Amino acid sequence: MAHIIVFGNEKGGSGKSTTCMHTATALARSGARVGALDLDLRQRTFTRYLENRAQYAARQDVALPTPRIAGLPKVDADDLDPHENPFDKALSLAVAELEPDCDFIVIDCPGSHTRLSQVAHSLADTLVTPLNDSFVDFDLLARIDPDTGRVLGPSVYSEMVWHARQLRARAGLRAVDWIVLRNRLGAQEMHNKRKMGQALEDLSRRIGFRVAPGFAERVIFRELFPRGMTLLDLRDIGIAHLNLSNVAARQEVRELIAALRLPSVEMAFRGEPACGGDMRADGARISAARPDGVPAGAARG
Repeated sequence: MAHIIVFGNEKGGSGKSTTCMHTATALARSGARVGALDLDLRQRTFTRYLENRAQYAARQDVALPTPRIAGLPKVDADDLDPHENPFDKALSLAVAELEPDCDFIVIDCPGSHTRLSQVAHSLADTLVTPLNDSFVDFDLLARIDPDTGRVLGPSVYSEMVWHARQLRARAGLRAVDWIVLRNRLGAQEMHNKRKMGQALEDLSRRIGFRVAPGFAERVIFRELFPRGMTLLDLRDIGIAHLNLSNVAARQEVRELIAALRLPSVEMAFRGEPACGGDMRADGARISAARPDGVPAGAARG
């Protein structure tokens, strides 16, 4: 079965689609078979990112490892069971289409609460929640006492994740691995940064998620979108010498993939030593076995 990675946050502007795209591309560059679903049916940022990538590759006549994106099928009302939700059915069919041929399925959720997002969270083996380093974003996870900083209780998004966990438990599925990414971290050790770090650590112990570093605020992330590129593709588009900012940003990608602790995937870059497994240029390295236990490079039976 494919390992499902869901990128979710009910607040927009947290870098969710950028993080999703870099993760999906890193896995594709590793040699893993990656499927993709974009559940933001209005903005379609993840879809547009992948479309830009395909168009750039065609114009430049270059082969770029790219996730396979699938759309949500239209569901006829006559095909629904009694009380079955059409969005539930569409998402189930889309996952079923990708799963036989994928090691990973990456799902980008909208920055709002929707039925599709809710169901996707219940499907997640790994849930990634990018969060701007701000108490405005933290409020989606928990309410805090403004004077003491003490966590008073979970907020709307945490409650939705809790319900998704309950659904998985009742279905006999393994517990979701929930990671909260601190995006747009400031370079300086400011008071707010320390308070946010302490609040996240306290909350993580209460409601069960891991905290990991995300991406800093960098211009290059915005510049890459029109061509559908990621930081792992820079040499493919003729950038042979990376500046310090690019090197630091690529290190952030490496640390992100490591923090996700995905089955059989490690991060390695060209020019850096690799210990076993298949070394690919500027990407991840898929080690001795795929998520399903099949040796890397072997076909499923």
